[in-house]
Amino acid sequence: MLSDRKRKILQIIIEDYIETAEPVGSRTIARKHDLGLSPATIRNEMSDLELLGYLEQPHTSAGRVPSAAAYRLYVDSLKPGTLTDNDIALINGWFRERTRNMDDIFKSTAKILSRMTQSVSVIVANKKPTARFKYIKFLPLSGNKAILCIVTDDGDMDNGLITIPAGMTPGELDYLAGRMSRMLEGTPISEITSDMLQKVYYEVYHDEVMLNSLKRTLGEIAAKNSEQKVFLGGTKQLLNQPEFQNMDRVKDLLGILEEEKVVKDLLNAGGQSGLKITIGSENKFTGIKDCSMVQATYRLNGEIVGTMAVLGPTRMEYRKVIAVMNYLHKYLETILRNPEEFREQMRRKLPELNPDPGQDEEE
Repeated sequence: MLSDRKRKILQIIIEDYIETAEPVGSRTIARKHDLGLSPATIRNEMSDLELLGYLEQPHTSAGRVPSAAAYRLYVDSLKPGTLTDNDIALINGWFRERTRNMDDIFKSTAKILSRMTQSVSVIVANKKPTARFKYIKFLPLSGNKAILCIVTDDGDMDNGLITIPAGMTPGELDYLAGRMSRMLEGTPISEITSDMLQKVYYEVYHDEVMLNSLKRTLGEIAAKNSEQKVFLGGTKQLLNQPEFQNMDRVKDLLGILEEEKVVKDLLNAGGQSGLKITIGSENKFTGIKDCSMVQATYRLNGEIVGTMAVLGPTRMEYRKVIAVMNYLHKYLETILRNPEEFREQMRRKLPELNPDPGQDEEE
């Protein structure tokens, strides 16, 4: 059990090191913080904290840096910070300018999360289970092929290649698409069965080859919609962190992030709802054992929609990261419940915002 004085000194060292990335010495603490203690007294307390495993001393410096145990103690007692009005306006405006469909929502979340935390962000997202069929279009290609395009009510579009009868005209394709759209409109994508498609199709056209091609392609689209997707943001932010000046460390981490299955496994391991923070060796993969990860799994109507995470050095600004993730967590729920209504509200309420529109490049 740490005394109040040791706990206070440890908190100061952690927060100063988070801010500066420089080892913290007793004289610096005495000079910057009004503790009423001499440098010698602070130095003795720091020696005790080192013996207890909360501080480490880099061989090139007389100062101390926090250990993983220190960060764990700090995080477990940490109260999240609050976002400034400017932070909130930036997030609101960012989504208003950039969300046109479901993928845009998750891409925008990854980018704004990395930008505000100065760390790598990862989103593992499930497709929206309640997405409903809106309309279908056929784009004829040469020969007996056409592109099938399906648009859902949340703005997403999927496509695939189908076989059509030789000599089928663009006008016939448009007629077929119009009839199918009217008959299937509003049906959840997950509930469009083979029997339903066959019944609709036979009312307007008769060709077994095309029908089977439609069934196969729609089945592939439905399967793809059920898969998780991974969105990354801020991988270049790693190079700005002192901890990642060693390119071998960067390569190890980027190697993990490039493996989509590994990323899914990493985030799905924390499938419970709410916030989870893993520090250093608590992380399951060797390549991130020098990192911390803050992640939150979020739900919509009881269904897991996905997981967002921030991955960075153990020196990350935990209070700010938690505040941003808590806000985005609630924000995503609002957007995903009704994306179209949300975008309309944002257009009405925030016409004056123009948050750094030139900064939408890939990171």
